[in-house]
Amino acid sequence: MVEVAEQVAVEAAAFVAAERESMLDGAGVDVQTKTSRTDVVTAVDVASEKLIRARLSQLRPGEPVLGEEGGGGDGGDGLTWVADPIDGTVNFLYGLPDFAVSVGAQIDGVSVAGAVVEPVSGRRWTATRGGGAWLDGRRLTVSRPDGLDMALVGTGFNYVTERRKRQAAMIAELLGRVRDIRRGGSAALDLCHVAAGWLDGYAEHGLARWDWAAGALLAEEAGAVVALPGQDPELGSDGTLAAAPAIAEPLRRALIDCGMGGI
Repeated sequence: MVEVAEQVAVEAAAFVAAERESMLDGAGVDVQTKTSRTDVVTAVDVASEKLIRARLSQLRPGEPVLGEEGGGGDGGDGLTWVADPIDGTVNFLYGLPDFAVSVGAQIDGVSVAGAVVEPVSGRRWTATRGGGAWLDGRRLTVSRPDGLDMALVGTGFNYVTERRKRQAAMIAELLGRVRDIRRGGSAALDLCHVAAGWLDGYAEHGLARWDWAAGALLAEEAGAVVALPGQDPELGSDGTLAAAPAIAEPLRRALIDCGMGGI
């Protein structure tokens, strides 16, 4: 399954990369909104997901697909493919390079294989449950920060204004307890960065299954402590946390102290 996930993600990433080049050369792209004026979806997102669905139907016929733009179920019973055709659409729209295609396979809602592919850099992040996490053939291991005060932590913000304000207040409080904060704009890549040790921890609210299906598996297989939406009520009903074991519990307690559970 990981080979299929990687193959399909690579093909979709190549398509997205070509569309990005056209945009940079001045071609227009249709943009619509979803939950708010700042929550955007482009025609490239939609076309990328159609490509993913078409290829999966050829390589894994009859197996359901849950996608950000096309829906397709809740990723519950049995095997389901979970796809995010462009994770980091705002970055893509602005010409920033930090976005990715994510394809994961889940059985009974649990990720068992996944690939996150970056269209601009070409980096390929892959993982299988019990088989480790990999970046371009190199096995990944999480970092070992020397205390929470030395931890580099990633995060993201919701598209709803009032919730963004509460998240900003939480991060302002957390900032004095850690080395620094990063906001990259792609949840899938943030989780991969925890897997690689490029971030020591990551916390965010409001992630959907397609945001974390592949990336969270990478973080977990690299040794991170991971709590997915709904698994840790003290982090909020839709809070996600991934962190190196050395700072996982101190970071969790700090996030709770800073108000994450109420956001």
